Amino acid sequence: MNGIICLENIRKQYGNLVAVEDISFELEPGSIFGLLGPNGAGKTTLLKILTTLLRPTSGNAYIFNYDIAREGLKIRRLIGVVFQENNLDRYLTARENLVLHAKMHRMAKRDYQKKISELLTLTGLSNRQDEYPDKFSGGMQRRLAVARALVHSPKLLFLDEPTTGLDPQAKRVVWDYLVSLKGQTTIFLTTHNMEEAEELCDRIIIMDHGRALIDGPSSKLKTIIGDSCLYEIEFIDKEEYYLHRLKELDYIERYRTVNGRVEIVFKNPESIKSLLSILDFRDIKKLGIKEPSLEDVFLYLTGKEIREC
Repeated sequence: MNGIICLENIRKQYGNLVAVEDISFELEPGSIFGLLGPNGAGKTTLLKILTTLLRPTSGNAYIFNYDIAREGLKIRRLIGVVFQENNLDRYLTARENLVLHAKMHRMAKRDYQKKISELLTLTGLSNRQDEYPDKFSGGMQRRLAVARALVHSPKLLFLDEPTTGLDPQAKRVVWDYLVSLKGQTTIFLTTHNMEEAEELCDRIIIMDHGRALIDGPSSKLKTIIGDSCLYEIEFIDKEEYYLHRLKELDYIERYRTVNGRVEIVFKNPESIKSLLSILDFRDIKKLGIKEPSLEDVFLYLTGKEIREC
């Protein structure tokens, strides 16, 4: 096994509910990996298995070639974890939160003092290090949580929904910080945010109902829709009429209305010719090929938008 993570047919079942079903993959070091899917897809369950908090019902999982079922302590010394819930100690200052983490990992004071100062500077929190987390914004708390997870210099950092609940500006700060870690630390993040996955991740697995649907870099995932199969039309008039017509056309895979435009996925590139024959161009403001997004890929694979899940 060469990967920093190696999963073999992982399954997790609670009674009749299968939360994770037959997941297998390897992750090479030095990259940012994204597990993308809606709430309830099984992302957090898989993350808890990887961080040794849950045992799988069946299958094998290895971190740094250590078996998660038998060598959890060795794994926990080598990883950092930031869960979605804020679990900073509200009665300790920012710096004290990091010191406590260092002591839990039995670091020598001479080692952790310098490391903590570096992390507080890197996260832009050095001038707030003596304040309590309750006084911080959501973005600052998230950066502090990431800094805490990095105190013991883990080789692998797990992040569960790292920017949920943050405003756009705070998200951008966290994203920039994570990108700055690339190459030094392998990052494994879960998210239901398409933009986040596309912005950060070198490789993505889209997950739904406990299963991995597709695996690869963002550019590769988008090719599943096919060249010239996704079009965008903006109507001047008669939109309802044309939407009704689209329902009757068997050469259309699916369509949806987004921000006043109709996005259409054809079963093959040649089908656009058939649609053009029924359109009156006096009713059309704009028509063209649309570059697929990860949202389009998810819709193509599942038949639903991620925010509907």
